[in-house]
Amino acid sequence: MNKRIIDNKKDTNLKSFFFQWEWLLVLIFIVINIINANLSPYYLNFNTIIDATMTFLDKAFIVLPMAFILVLGDIDISVGSTVALSSVIMAVLYNMGLPMPIAMLVCLAVGALCGFLNGFILVKFKELSAVIVTLSTMIIYRGIAYIILENQASGNFPKWYTYLGWGYVGKIPFILIVFIIFAIIFGLLLHKTTFGRKVFAMGNNITASKFSGVKIDKMKIIIFTLTGLMSAVTAIFLASRMGSTRPNVATGYELDVIAMAVLGGISSAGGKGRMIGAVISIFLIGFLRYGLGLINIPAQILLIIIGLLLIFAVMIPNLKKTFGRGLRTNVSK
Repeated sequence: MNKRIIDNKKDTNLKSFFFQWEWLLVLIFIVINIINANLSPYYLNFNTIIDATMTFLDKAFIVLPMAFILVLGDIDISVGSTVALSSVIMAVLYNMGLPMPIAMLVCLAVGALCGFLNGFILVKFKELSAVIVTLSTMIIYRGIAYIILENQASGNFPKWYTYLGWGYVGKIPFILIVFIIFAIIFGLLLHKTTFGRKVFAMGNNITASKFSGVKIDKMKIIIFTLTGLMSAVTAIFLASRMGSTRPNVATGYELDVIAMAVLGGISSAGGKGRMIGAVISIFLIGFLRYGLGLINIPAQILLIIIGLLLIFAVMIPNLKKTFGRGLRTNVSK
């Protein structure tokens, strides 16, 4: 009688390793840097590359909670308007005589309130989709910003405030250090805590999660509030970098943020994704823009390239499933 041996070890091969999306992102990132280095002699300069991170990391703070929202299977397209409203209120209050640290705290509170309202509406009116709700609040929040400041700019911030957007700790930009800290915190929260496991469970099957005891309404409100809060963090760094703010700031940020998250492998259908992929895509798109900007490539070309990368990001999982089915069929024969 032949013995049956059960092997619980997964076979590892080059194909399965290559088709991990995060490694593909690293490969694309390396290719982009090689291309940029050949296109411009000014690209491979450590100080210049480090400085370039200050031009795109402000919006990167929103990518971190957006990953949670996409894992839930939802979306938030009001983040750009939340940035505008938070920064406008902060600037107006400061110029009315409020100390800047307190104005910054109000900015964070306004952002958190905007996110809370998004989550509250979604859990109270479950028949409404996140797209409709956040599209509506996107218009409302920016409209309020225009009512407050009209089409004017507000600034005259204290000199120390400029350090947030342009300052260094040694040779490393302050904003880069802060972002790394937040990225680690959000990564651990998503992948190493009960809270993160509940988020993935809700993204995979929200009904089963509800009957398993997960407080889905509370979870959704917390995540959207967190997204609003991080939008306010972006507002603080953006206003510091620009030296002023106005109601039309951060226009289009919502699309950039969602593109970074999706390119990073966060499934818009919910239930899948890794924070490390989103972080890699932030730097991939950021340095792609920086490198092409050095040789004055039109912004429209950049949008086409990012669009192709997003299509590629959506295709890869399907190709992996197709190859997997083909491999199993050949083995069965």
